[in-house]
Amino acid sequence: MKIALLTIAAAALLVGVAVVIMGVRVLFVRGGKFPTGHAHDIPELKRRGIGCAHRES
Repeated sequence: MKIALLTIAAAALLVGVAVVIMGVRVLFVRGGKFPTGHAHDIPELKRRGIGCAHRES
């Protein structure tokens, strides 16, 4: 039982650290926001003529 609780606590700690690391720009920069993941906003995809599936349908 002790090992299971220790494992769960370690996993929760790792997930928490990962969330903080991924959100540094959003959390600590004024006006920070997550980068877009849409195909129509990525210059390299535009250059190759690849578009967003939602906009093309």
